[in-house]
Formats: sequence, C-alpha cells, structure tokens
Amino acid sequence: MGEQTPGLPAAALWDMDGTLVDTEPYWIATEFELAERYGGTWSTEHALNLVGNDLLVSGRYIREHMGIEPSAEEIVELLLDGVVEKVRREVPWRPGARELLADLAAAGVPCALVTMSYRRFVEPILADLPTGAFAAVVTGDEVEHGKPHPAPYLTAADALGVDPGDCVAIEDSATGVASAVAAGCRVLAVPHHVEVPAGPGHTTHDTLAGLDARALWTLVGG
Repeated sequence: MGEQTPGLPAAALWDMDGTLVDTEPYWIATEFELAERYGGTWSTEHALNLVGNDLLVSGRYIREHMGIEPSAEEIVELLLDGVVEKVRREVPWRPGARELLADLAAAGVPCALVTMSYRRFVEPILADLPTGAFAAVVTGDEVEHGKPHPAPYLTAADALGVDPGDCVAIEDSATGVASAVAAGCRVLAVPHHVEVPAGPGHTTHDTLAGLDARALWTLVGG
C-alpha cells in the first residue's frame, strides 16, 4: 500500500458530475431534447431521480418513464452525444474544485476520478485539467457494477495502491455516498442538485471552496 503523510489522506477519490463539474443541467437539457425528438414526456422530477445513477440504469428509467422507442443502450449513446457536445463548448467547474485538486497535487496526494459517466464523456473534462491531475480514472463503462455498489471506489483505491480507509471520497449524491461508504472510504458529501440524507459513514459540507488538502482530511475525521 502507498505511504501516507500524517495529516493528509493517502488519496482523494473524486466523483465527477455535480462534484468536480456541474454537468447535471447539461444532462437534464439533453433529456428534454430527447423527449421532444422522440415524442416522449419528461419532467425535472424524473431527471433528478437519475442523479448519480449508472448510465444504463438511467437509460432503462428514461425508456420506461419517457415512453420512447430506442433501447436503453441507444438512449445512453444519444444522451452522451448531447452532453459531450455541450461540455466541449464549456466545462462547468464546481466552486473550489480545481483549486482543491491543485492543492492536493502540491501536497503529493494522488487523486482518482470515480464516475458512472462513460470514458468518451470524461475525456473533454480531463483535457481541460493539467496533465496527470488524476492518477487513475474509473468510468461507468469500465466496471461491472456501478454505484451504489462499492466496486468503483474499490477499483480506484486498488489502482492507486492505497487502502480505501485511508482515502477521502468526495461525492454529491446519496447513490455515490453509499458506494464510497460501502467501499470503506472516509466520505465528504457536498450536496448540490439533490439532498444527501444524514447517515453514518459520511460528513456533509456545503462547498469545496476554501478547502485545502489538510482541511479536507480533517473534515472527515482524518
């Protein structure tokens, strides 16, 4: 296992959507575009039910509740087409996210990205960051079990050679928090579009703005 510096996490494991970047409005806009294109019905309430989900789970939900013909797999690809196009125009960073990433790098804390989005959606976001900002990237199309299963976070910790219990996971959804808690990580929840209910295994904070590596670790009891 990797050597841990006192007062710092062995690694920081980042969710992406809603945590590192705020792409939820892009997803929601694309879902409504899909409903219009295929003559389906949709609502913001339905859209928010999908936050943090595995994309194929979302595809099945959309097919059922939007009432459109494409398969769940086809829906996922159509969504990705729309959202990737929007991200290429502008990456919507969350407050404090890039600054915290930079401080973690300066402190020698490796970071991993742990997202249920697919690799082709992640690439334009990574391209807008310094090379090597993430030492490992785990995407939804590369793991057998998506969040809330612990596999994505266990995979990331293993890729970095660290114990999950020595890591801090940063999340914005109940689904993602459940995944990180189940993996044994220390978890910081920063809710944004959806509420994260209070519960064991995670700490809630209102923003990443103003946090550095040591403050992050202290928040989760490190």
